[in-house]
Amino acid sequence: MLRTLQLRWVHLLLGGALLMPYFLLMSVFVGLVWPDANAVTHMGWQFAAYGLSLPAVAATGLAFPLVRPLEAAAARALCAPGLDASGTDRSWAARRRTAGWFTLHVGVGGLVSGVTLAVPPMAWVLVVLPFAPSLRDEEGRDFGLLDVPLWTAPLIGVAFLAALVGVAAGAGALLARYAPALLGPTPADRLAAAEARSADLARRNALARELHDSVGHALSAVTLQASAARKVFDRDPEFVRSALEAIESATRDAVAELDGVLGVLRVGEAAPGTAPAPTPSLARDLEGLVERTRAAGAEVVVRVR
Repeated sequence: MLRTLQLRWVHLLLGGALLMPYFLLMSVFVGLVWPDANAVTHMGWQFAAYGLSLPAVAATGLAFPLVRPLEAAAARALCAPGLDASGTDRSWAARRRTAGWFTLHVGVGGLVSGVTLAVPPMAWVLVVLPFAPSLRDEEGRDFGLLDVPLWTAPLIGVAFLAALVGVAAGAGALLARYAPALLGPTPADRLAAAEARSADLARRNALARELHDSVGHALSAVTLQASAARKVFDRDPEFVRSALEAIESATRDAVAELDGVLGVLRVGEAAPGTAPAPTPSLARDLEGLVERTRAAGAEVVVRVR
């Protein structure tokens, strides 16, 4: 739990860091449009610059496809470890979701970062205030910020720290909840993935059938030839020689078929641009299979429909 809170807090601080260029740019813009505004120190103008930054943040997420994989990697590492971000960013719907996530991450992260910078120093002052006379007012009863008895200052400071932890935990949980919806695959991505899996399964099933027909039948022919050669080994050496040649040819073809199967199965591991090996097929070597079977002494009749 503590590690999860720490990682999510770091993720929020990352969002605050990403907000800074936009915030500084909008602070300059506010100063140019309203010359009397002190956007750097006045709290109201700071929130105005913050609000003007968010549309620019959303535009960045909408315009730059690189935002999605970077945000997905950060969210998976720090916020949502089980995040499935296998979707693409090709459609405008996916880009809008990316822009929404980037705005949420940067916006919430900016607020949490600001609170993280402001609260700990103030809480520390409140905690040590009763023991630091130089920090008190002239009457020694209160400390200017809050008109409360001095002995309550440490309690208020601890309460501020606890509130900060609660805000960070809640903001982190909010991002973790919305990460799958905004960074995960769209319905179109899921449909495309399901179709790809279905096509791959159908191809593998067809491959298994062809492998059974070609390699399986070749091995059956080898068994028949070996059995026939064993029975006439002493009486018909010429037949034995022919059977051994047929066995050699059949095993060589079977190995080639197996190589073809491995090439198809490993096509995903091949180097880019490498053509996959042809899928083995009984139709490609039907005549050879028939001849090998006849070489074993069996009578074979072929009917093709």
